[in-house]
Amino acid sequence: MERVGHGNDIESEGGGYVIDGKILQRNSSEVSEREGMIREPLLRNRINTTSQIALIGANVSPIESLDYEYNQAFVAYVGCNLLLAVAAACLCAYVAPAAAGSGIPEVKAYLNGVDANAILAPSTLFVKIFGSIFGVAGGFVVGKEGPMVHTGACIANLLGQGGSRKYHLTWKWLRYFKNDRDRRDLITCGAAAGVAAAFRAPVGGVLFALEEVASWWRSALLWRTFFTTAVVAVVLRGLIEYCRSGKCGLFGQGGLIMFDVSSAMTTYSTPDLLAVLVLGIIGGVFGSLYNYLVDKVLRTYSIINEKGAAFKVLLVIIISLLTSCCSYGLPWLGKCTPCPANLKEPCPTIGRSGNFKNFQCQPGHYNDLASLFLNTNDDAIRNLFSSGTEDEFYISTLLIFFAAIYCLGIITYGIAIPSGLFIPVILAGASYGRFVGTILGPITDLDVGLFALLGAASFLGGTMRMTVSMCVILLELTNDLLMLPLVMLVLLVSKTVADSFNKGVYDQIVKMKGLPYMEAHAEPYMRNLVARDVVSGPLVSFSGVEKVANILHALKMTRHNGFPVVDEPPFSVAPELFGVVLRSHLLVLLKGKRFSKEKVVIGEAILQTFGAFDFAKPGSGKGLKLDDVEIEEEEMEMYVDLHPFTNASPYTVVETMSLAKAAVLFRELGLRHLCVIPKTPGVCSLSLN
Repeated sequence: MERVGHGNDIESEGGGYVIDGKILQRNSSEVSEREGMIREPLLRNRINTTSQIALIGANVSPIESLDYEYNQAFVAYVGCNLLLAVAAACLCAYVAPAAAGSGIPEVKAYLNGVDANAILAPSTLFVKIFGSIFGVAGGFVVGKEGPMVHTGACIANLLGQGGSRKYHLTWKWLRYFKNDRDRRDLITCGAAAGVAAAFRAPVGGVLFALEEVASWWRSALLWRTFFTTAVVAVVLRGLIEYCRSGKCGLFGQGGLIMFDVSSAMTTYSTPDLLAVLVLGIIGGVFGSLYNYLVDKVLRTYSIINEKGAAFKVLLVIIISLLTSCCSYGLPWLGKCTPCPANLKEPCPTIGRSGNFKNFQCQPGHYNDLASLFLNTNDDAIRNLFSSGTEDEFYISTLLIFFAAIYCLGIITYGIAIPSGLFIPVILAGASYGRFVGTILGPITDLDVGLFALLGAASFLGGTMRMTVSMCVILLELTNDLLMLPLVMLVLLVSKTVADSFNKGVYDQIVKMKGLPYMEAHAEPYMRNLVARDVVSGPLVSFSGVEKVANILHALKMTRHNGFPVVDEPPFSVAPELFGVVLRSHLLVLLKGKRFSKEKVVIGEAILQTFGAFDFAKPGSGKGLKLDDVEIEEEEMEMYVDLHPFTNASPYTVVETMSLAKAAVLFRELGLRHLCVIPKTPGVCSLSLN
């Protein structure tokens, strides 16, 4: 054997060996006994040109192996991902547990009337921002869209409560929004802004807030959300223009259109419509199965998470290791493909982002599986949506990528990191959509990139069950209005198929977390009941002028947030409902100790002793509690006039009203309390929160 090279250094570039008159290049994988042919990465008869042993004459000498370099790269890759994953997990486990997950179910429950603990607190906002950054950068199969919705809602809540006294972030002018209606409107606008910022889809953000998160909608809220998302679009546009010079990394790429597919020819025929129907059915089946498995995994994780914060972090470490091994190991199953001719971009890709990752392939070739796994989520979606690239991905590559993303997305959602579902669902849907497009290539007029878009739409419809908002978001993402009929069709088919199996993923998570969500429509059994059938007793009510001891006892013995106030003789001819007084207002009255020794009506004069914002809605966890009220023994027998602090025009229904009608009325009007009054004298109260 004879060494051929340019010097005495055995590692010199361009050197080779002569065997039987043939030259073998050291750094090339085109090794064959005959003509040079493209080598598969895992071929059994592979000739190892990077062996640790080289024969030079009669001497045996060790040389450096590229296998060692790949091992080093794997350790560095796993180590970086693990470090970021632990940082995100520690923030969620020890600082703000409410920041884990998507956050959309919690926002949806809040706007339905459920004020769960700490879901919109400033600490949750902090962890949501940095935890989602660490989680996405750590290589998890998660998206940033859901956390951005939660982030927008947290910022809106912070503004709606006048800032945060705990963190010394208060603004006096914001106190005018400290009421239930304005705060609810602000949080709805914040959720819409989150979607608009994540997808760069302002109109889609408005429709998302209307279709998915808001339980109560009015015309004024429509233009407020539209104004909010318009501001988001303008700010995004300005930042993107500033970042086009490369000052902000990859942020400026793509402009306001993230995944432009408008260059593809959108022509379709009857066979294409049949293919779209098939995609819709596949999306509905896979989507319902995805929701079922996510529900089972979340219930399993809840058992582990209940054991403490350390177990939460341990679970994140396990999932991080599994994800890193899959994303680094599975590309070895991919094939090396020659770079297409006449490309505008470099092939193989140079740098962090691009369509053609070289991975272990020889120069001038790329690994299609590595181009999906070892890439940013946005670039992976762009690769799948790309048009005119029918031969860019092998069928086996699409199947492997779909299976990996589908499974990793299921087991990742629910661990103690901020995680969204949009990106995993889009990636998985685009994979099987492009697979179907590749199979049907000879008989269809649609581009494989458009099939990927339709696959993503079908999987989104099958998992999240959104139609109008998702259709508009996808059109704003891809800038292809000609695809509107097909996207509408595939969303409707996938939602219809999936609805026959289970509910949407966010509805399932709300139910699993025990949040008492009230549906927009009445349950069928409610049609056979009337309002009085669900009124539980005994009734707790107050007189117009009530003894302090009775108020204190009722607050201690119940957790009601509202109490009916009934006027009785001598303040009225017969017992009659005067209105409803809130628990928070009673605590302010007791704390202020505006009592009288006689049972008399004081009237509006008592209001002069309170400030304008004493009864404003407090921030999360900052309101008065019963333990803060100290009543002396002699004050127990005193009286307080409740008339000036009572809502004298509450919504009421007669006890014989259909329960279905009462429930729809309660939901559509966005009520917190509904009084049920009988036909005979007296009153009973139904408090729905």
